[in-house]
Amino acid sequence: MKALMSIKFHEDGSNTNQIKEIAQVAKKAGVELKTIFVDYEKEGKKHFQPKDLMQMTFEVIENNDILIVELSEKGVGLGIEAGYAFSKNISVYVIAKKGSDVSDTLKGISKEIFFYENVSDLEEFFSKISI
Repeated sequence: MKALMSIKFHEDGSNTNQIKEIAQVAKKAGVELKTIFVDYEKEGKKHFQPKDLMQMTFEVIENNDILIVELSEKGVGLGIEAGYAFSKNISVYVIAKKGSDVSDTLKGISKEIFFYENVSDLEEFFSKISI
């Protein structure tokens, strides 16, 4: 299964390790997880104009089986990507650290919302969706 993960992007790359840890847990469960920041922007080494970035993001979304939104930290782009995936009949899943706020709008288009304390808790989630 191929999945794109939308996650609030930090220009300084401060959440790169978190992204890679989540991708590693997904891989163990048979989910090939990519993100725009790590896999396409090469951790900030490659830059795109905003219009080109969004066009590429939409194409990447369409070429994946599901979209996973990591919503521990909110961002406008996450909602745009989730709405686009939903409009293309691509299943949207939300993962977020316990205590995070998930909007009713995102709840309405998500197939499942999974809260976690540690990245290792996501093994259960990825195992379930990779079936």
